[in-house]
Parts: sequence; structure tokens; C-alpha cells
Amino acid sequence: QVQLVESGGGSVQAGGSLRLSCAASGHAFESDCMAWFRQTSEKERERVASVYTGSGSTYYADSVKGRFTISRDNAKNTMTLQLINLKPEDTAIYYCAADDRWQGCPTDYRNFRYWGQGTQVTVSS
Repeated sequence: QVQLVESGGGSVQAGGSLRLSCAASGHAFESDCMAWFRQTSEKERERVASVYTGSGSTYYADSVKGRFTISRDNAKNTMTLQLINLKPEDTAIYYCAADDRWQGCPTDYRNFRYWGQGTQVTVSS
């Protein structure tokens, strides 16, 4: 049974930093897509960053480029998202997602098979 477990959310002031972690079990995800999405009550779930674990190829949404960094440790089967220079508009529930069916990373959240439970990130001004 595949499980994704996030940790590391919290509340910070604007300009602060957080580190989110996603621990995967039940599947190695060695040549697959792993991603971070975020969602608020006003917006649809959006892909923030992703990594294709086979090549290491990464993607970042324009809104987070230069501020967020995604990384993957194949040996530990974990993924992290380092968030710096946080802004109030980064406030959301952040979800870890993964899928093993595609060559590359899908853009649509509906094409991800596995999801974590989500972790809240709150940034105050």
C-alpha cells in the first residue's frame, strides 16, 4: 500500500522560511513523478513544483520560482520543498503527490494517483 506522509508545515511571518517533507512508502518512485500542490478555499489545486525522479528534471510555478526548491532523495524515498521569502499569498494547504504511470510529470492534479494528507502553511503579513 502506497503512503505519502507530509510534515513541516506551520505559521510564519512574511519573509520567513519553512521546509516541507514528504516520506513515501510502499513504492520506490525511482523513475516517476513526485510533486507538491497547494490549495486554498478560493483556488483550485495548483502544482507548485515537481520532480521527475528518473532524470531529476524539475518544474516550478512562476509564482514560486527563485523562492521554492524541490529536492528528492531516492535512497530515503523522500521529497522536500524548501520555501524561503514566504508571502501571504503562499498561505495554503500543501499536498505531496506522486504517480508512477507517466513519462514525465503531468500538469493536472487529476492525473496523480497518490496523495498525502496535506500540511497547512500560513504566512502572515
